[in-house]
Parts: sequence; structure tokens; C-alpha cells
Amino acid sequence: MATDINIGAFLGTRAFLNPRKEALYDVAGNQRFTFTELNGRANQACAALSALGLGKGDRVALLTYNGHEFIESFFGPAKAGMVIMPLNWRLTAEELAFILKDGGARAIIFDADFAPVIEQLKEMGDQGSTLEHWIGVGDHGLEFAANYEDLLAAQPTDEPAISASDDDNLFIMYTSGTTGNPKGVVHTHTTVMWALLTLANTADVHFADRYLVLLPLFHVGALTPMLGTIYKGNSMVILRNFDPASTWSLIEEERITTTLAVPAMLAFMLQVPDFERFDWSSLRYVTSGAAPVPVTTINTYMELGIEIHQVYGMTETCGPACLIGPDDAIHHVGSTGKSFFHTQVRIVDGQGNDMPPGEAGEVLVRGAHIMKEYWGRPEATAETIVDGWLHTGDVAVMDAEGFVTIQDRIKDMIISGGENVYPAEIENILLQHPDIADAAVIGQESAKWGESPLAVLVRKNPDVNEEQVLAHCDGKLARYKLPKGAVFVDEIPRNPSGKILKRVLREEFNAPAPE
Repeated sequence: MATDINIGAFLGTRAFLNPRKEALYDVAGNQRFTFTELNGRANQACAALSALGLGKGDRVALLTYNGHEFIESFFGPAKAGMVIMPLNWRLTAEELAFILKDGGARAIIFDADFAPVIEQLKEMGDQGSTLEHWIGVGDHGLEFAANYEDLLAAQPTDEPAISASDDDNLFIMYTSGTTGNPKGVVHTHTTVMWALLTLANTADVHFADRYLVLLPLFHVGALTPMLGTIYKGNSMVILRNFDPASTWSLIEEERITTTLAVPAMLAFMLQVPDFERFDWSSLRYVTSGAAPVPVTTINTYMELGIEIHQVYGMTETCGPACLIGPDDAIHHVGSTGKSFFHTQVRIVDGQGNDMPPGEAGEVLVRGAHIMKEYWGRPEATAETIVDGWLHTGDVAVMDAEGFVTIQDRIKDMIISGGENVYPAEIENILLQHPDIADAAVIGQESAKWGESPLAVLVRKNPDVNEEQVLAHCDGKLARYKLPKGAVFVDEIPRNPSGKILKRVLREEFNAPAPE
């Protein structure tokens, strides 16, 4: 039975219920918007695209920084059934061209900073994309592109006719492509609605909350919570780009109550000189995901009186799968908690059999918030969703109480002498060394063991050496898990969601391991 769910219309409903409440503070432009003002601009964005001939089912790509333009261009067009394609603005023109063409985008809204990339895409012609309409935010200087504010100014703020609901596509978000070409994850108005219900029924959210957006909105870990703030009627403060010192400052000045940050961000915040000078008393908790949070980081924040709630999810689940709440965080440090409301989680072996408590296996997730499909890839969809269960490719254990602890990606697992070695476990130990700022572990070819662990490290202290690091691990890990070597780099490569790009490291450090 149709329920006429339209995620874009939620903004209009919130404007009706709380017209004068602050919806958004856009830090970059120092602009504040009530729900009424934000909804009016979203309606103008919808009308502007409709005037260009776009309608239900047409894809609209967003290549913008975090800001009010992104939110307007998401909610407004969604009301008319347009499908949003958030783009990673760190990608090259060639990478973007693949996504734009694969997704069949007809229009793109871009920030002026990305004008050089947009010009490259335009020069590629049909080889680069299916784009027909180019709309720039700010002074982009491109003759072939329209101006975003000019288009909005010519349109009314009236509500458009709602022409999409339920199982109609809402957005296509491309995976980060850590193992090859990215795939477009399709979510509908219904799957997103269930994701928001899942969050609302599990996460500790209050109507008066002020949520700080730190992650880029082209990542589901930022997009779904942003949609949730509109759904719940919270206020959000949005930072154009993450900056550790600015984050502390905004928490104090804007009385932020909650935010979401990946583990690397949490570590960078602790490296801000004299960060103790800031007042974070308003902050109830920080949610963290994308990768396991090192135990040392959790303990440091707990000493500051800040709870870290680990969440587990992915683009294919529209965010939520597991969460550890405030009552359990202290007693289950390192766990991502139990499955969300409206969500089921299993741990299985290679044959699909449920693993007993404490035994590692692949994580399977089922719920109404699971993606509809991979865009244009029925075979990949069928391989990933089997009998309603999403095969995540992640390795975890579940205890007798149902608490899930993520260990690693199956594809990142190292098999050394026939034993399964999970890099995240070794990385946790390495990060306990006082002179190590960041760590990644990859498998290296070994004539003796097949594979052996190699530690790739970023130093805090330039004097720390390989011998000291390996000695630090000795006695803390089983012998077969010990790194056989260590190399030092300036930076660990990560994708926008904070996940380590192991593929890049394997390509760089592919020499056989010392025996």
C-alpha cells in the first residue's frame, strides 16, 4: 500500500511545524537559515531545475562543499522526483567522468572552486558525461555555466507538486572504489525513511540538539545524519571542511551537543595545541564510524568526559547497522554495539552458517533500509544481497549478548602460515606506541609464510625507528601476528570516509617481506 513518503517534503513539513526555528548555520558564509528560509530556497532550486526541463527520474549531480547549497539542492529537487548524485569533490575529472556517465546525470551543480575540473569535463564532450546543464555556485567564470543564485532568484518559493514517493529512487551514491571502479548505490525514499526511523529509534537524539556536520556530505556517514536532523527538527552547524581547531571552537561557541567524526578526525583533534582551553561541556557524545576507533583514542576522550559511541554501517545500509549506546560504551570498549532498531545482523562462515559467540565471520545485515540495488549492475546486486541479507565483506565477532566487534575487511585479511591475521588488531597495538601518530598494516608476499604483516607508520617523534616499533609489539600479539617489518611515511592514504586505502599501500610496498 502506498504511503506517499517523499524525503524532500520533510523539509516543508518541518518548516510548517517549526517555521522560525534555526535549521542551519553555514559557517563558511556566516549565514543562518530558519526552516522556512531553507525550505523556500529548496523550492526555488526545484523550480529552477524544473524550468530547465528536468523532472522525475532525472539525475542531478552535486559537486559542492558542505553548505546550504548542497542541502537546498538535495531536498528541493527530491520533491519533484529528481534523483540526487552527490559527488566526491576530491576526484579527478577522469574519475568524475566515469561516475557522471555511468549514472547518466543531466545536470550538475558545482562550487566555483571546481571550475577547472568542470571545464575539463566540458571539453571531454560526450566521452566525459551525459551532462546538459551546468550550474555554478559563486563566481565560477565559465561562460557555458549558469549562476546558481541567479537561477534561484528567478523562481518562487512556493511548494512544488510532489511527484515521487515510496520506492522511487532518491539518490545514487558511488562507493569509494577501494577495489576498482566505483559502483552506484541506489537508495529510495522508502529505504532512506527506514534509515531515519532506525536512527530515531536507536540513537540518543533530542529535539533541542545542535548537530555539527564535519564529514563531507557526499559520504553517507554525513548525509544520513543530516537528513535525520531535518526529520527530527534539530539545528545543524555545517563546516565547509574539517579543521581540528575550528571544530573545538565551534563546539564551544555554538553549544554543539553531538557530532560524528571518523577515527582519524578524533586523533587530529587531540593534536590541537592546548585544546583543553575550549569549553566542550555542551557535548553529550561523539559518534564515530568508518573504521574501528583505537582503544587509546576512546580512553583519552573518556578521560575528558566525552563519550565515544561507535557506529557501524556503510553506503549500502544508508548508514545504520550497529551502534553502541551510552550505557554500554564503557563496558564494551572497542565494540560497535548491537544491531539498530529495525535491523538484523548475523555473523556467518563461508558457507553461510551462523558462527558461535566469539568466533569471527562475515557480517550480514538485513533491514528495510538496505539499498535497492547497484545502479546498472544486476549481477553485483545479486552477489551482494542474498535472500534479503546484505553481505558486507567485513569480518567481526558477536558475543553472547549480541555486541558486535568489527575486526577487518575480508579483503584486507592477511593469511600468514595458514592463520588469519586481521590488520586492525595490529594497528590498535601500534597506535598504543607514544611516538606513532597513525598506522596501517598490509600483507606482504612471503616465501616462508605466504604473507606476513608489514606496518606502515606515521611518526610523532622523528627519532623512533623500526626496531623500537617491532619491539613494542612483541609480547602484545601472538608470534604469527607480529609485523615482520615497518616503513615510515608522511601520511596514510585514506578515502573521504576515513578508511585506509590498503590497495594504494599494497601497490607501493609490494616487495617480498624479509624472512
